Amino acid sequence: MILYLTYNDTHSGIYSSQVIDVVKFLRKELHKEIRLVSLISLRNFLLNRRKIKDELPDAIVVPMVPGISRWAYNHISLWILCLFLQPKIIIGRSVLATHLALKNKKKDVRIIYDGRGAIAAEWEEYKVVEDKVLLSQIKQLEKEAIFCTDYRIAVSHKLVEFWKMEYGYSAFTHAVIPCTLNKLFEDVNLSPGAILKARTELGLLEDDIVFVYSGSVAGWQSFALLYNFLAPILNSESLVKILFLTDKDENITKLEHEFPGRIICKKVAPDNVPDYLLAADYGLLIREKSITNKVASPVKFAEYLACGLPVVISEELGDYTDFVVEKKCGFLIRNLKFEKVTMENKKTIRTLHLTNFLKASYLENYKTVVS
Repeated sequence: MILYLTYNDTHSGIYSSQVIDVVKFLRKELHKEIRLVSLISLRNFLLNRRKIKDELPDAIVVPMVPGISRWAYNHISLWILCLFLQPKIIIGRSVLATHLALKNKKKDVRIIYDGRGAIAAEWEEYKVVEDKVLLSQIKQLEKEAIFCTDYRIAVSHKLVEFWKMEYGYSAFTHAVIPCTLNKLFEDVNLSPGAILKARTELGLLEDDIVFVYSGSVAGWQSFALLYNFLAPILNSESLVKILFLTDKDENITKLEHEFPGRIICKKVAPDNVPDYLLAADYGLLIREKSITNKVASPVKFAEYLACGLPVVISEELGDYTDFVVEKKCGFLIRNLKFEKVTMENKKTIRTLHLTNFLKASYLENYKTVVS
């Protein structure tokens, strides 16, 4: 039995593709008995529990002890579950989930740290957590998650490099598995008809050059930086329009007022995102040079490629700045060119998604992790 443990992660599109789909994939491809254990907040507990169990009916969804500062008390819930389930492997998604697993470690149980980023740096840079005591502890907790576990997953090679430089990690007992996509993006219909339909629905003209931003407005998304990048382009290139697939933000509102009729902001359900991405010519992935972003594996990068979009990317963004240069699948922001993207180019870019960002591409890595 394998337990995949998450702590304080509510249901979202990312949770669906990066947690639930991973569990389903491991079951199907590796024929492993694996259960998702999700410790979530009491706030909207029943709603989030239902969303998780709608996708994975046998998921074990448990209310967490209120307050992230009391995270350690949740090991009691996990201890009870372990008594009944008798897992041989526990995969902890991120630092605190891994420490809950370590508190329940027995001699014959392997603990795996699923490292989603540079957590201590992220908390400090983007004020993810405000509890001063926990903030003072998180760097040591992250170091212990790296050194006290039996194996590690990293979302990028840059994250492994960070572990080496920041914490002195020198082992080779890790696998790099980036954020991969679910079947929704595998099945994208990249065709002239589908593209025309998407553009017509949004009122886009044939000659419009459309940049799309898809994602959240969280701090690490660097929305102010994005505004400073887009405003000069809109001033100088009359054919450029911007499509935002996100919640409205003050910077989007500012662009709407400054460039009326050229900004489209639409919040869509995760299942509908591919249909709207098809309408664009380029995907935007522009973030500031923080430690968080230097080791990141933004799932939006793979989503853009899946829809045939060259990516306009900032420097030092995870493994993907180098990927764009090497594979010629987009532009660095300082080398941006304005041109329509041909269907042939779109299909070539989509092929990169199919060879680099499907879960099946990392099957051998997963086998190593759970062997």
